Amino acid sequence: MQEIQYLTSYQILRKLASGGMGSVYLAEQLGADSFRKIVAIKTIKKEYLKNKENVDLFVGEAKLVADLIHENVLQVYQLGQTKGVYYIVMEYAHGKNLADFIRAHKDMHKVSNVDIGAFVISRVCRALHYAHEAKDMRGQPLNIVHRDVTPSNVIITCGVVKLTDFGIAKAVIMNTPDEAEVIMGKLPYMSPEQAKFVGTTRQSDVFSLGLVMYELLTNTVVYNVNDIDDLVDKMDNYSIKPPRRLNPHIPEKLEAIMIRALEVNPANRYQTAREFGQDLEHYMYDGGYGPTNEKLQRYLQRLFPQESSAPIATLHDSGINAPPPSAVPPVL
Repeated sequence: MQEIQYLTSYQILRKLASGGMGSVYLAEQLGADSFRKIVAIKTIKKEYLKNKENVDLFVGEAKLVADLIHENVLQVYQLGQTKGVYYIVMEYAHGKNLADFIRAHKDMHKVSNVDIGAFVISRVCRALHYAHEAKDMRGQPLNIVHRDVTPSNVIITCGVVKLTDFGIAKAVIMNTPDEAEVIMGKLPYMSPEQAKFVGTTRQSDVFSLGLVMYELLTNTVVYNVNDIDDLVDKMDNYSIKPPRRLNPHIPEKLEAIMIRALEVNPANRYQTAREFGQDLEHYMYDGGYGPTNEKLQRYLQRLFPQESSAPIATLHDSGINAPPPSAVPPVL
């Protein structure tokens, strides 16, 4: 990281995480009169720079997210290149990703509070709907599909839920790989459309988010598979176990919302992330005062008491492939 360290206004503090195509560093942006701002810097590994397609995906992510300004989307500030090293400067999320959140509950043999879980997913719905509806400077739809909605790409920071990593997103302005030839995404969180190479739509993100919600509220990965053929077989021949069988604390109304999001046939699924989120919010607030950012932050502090006062590495891949629990865990 010497190139960035010495040839830009960024001071690298430490590495936060490595995985996939690159690494993420904690850094300070330096300015006039001792101005300092904490940021995260994402880099692409040098071995991937030899492949133009990898570079295009990395650069495309920065360009795509640059104008996405929303409370629930991790902000990108800059795309830079120094002596052949590409880097993305982005908002530093001081918190935990949802993969860590789920793992912490499993370690304590507990399951997430259902209302807190519904709140987290409702905020990801807001992020997705915003991205799906995004337009370019001429007012033309970008037709963004995230294609990688997973627990590791959802961060909770100061009680605010943020969706990150649009690295394999597709949009009309991007030269993304042909979905009929190249599979994009992580197997356990793919939609049937992704798994069958027929192309993704905004409803594909809804399905993936439904899988994340199922895992969040049951501690169980729906499609715990290692290859695409196994995934397609399970989608075609096996029904998803009703979540209340794994966690009876889930109300019937909330289960119905989850099941609709997980319809294999897109025609029966929520047509938009907004519809998904609206049903979740109706469930949470129809009876009165429900979850808030502040409640989520207090919940996070109870879950991670030893880390509530110090910056935490959050931006990393976390493959969750734990087997289904043998008994219903208590609610935290």
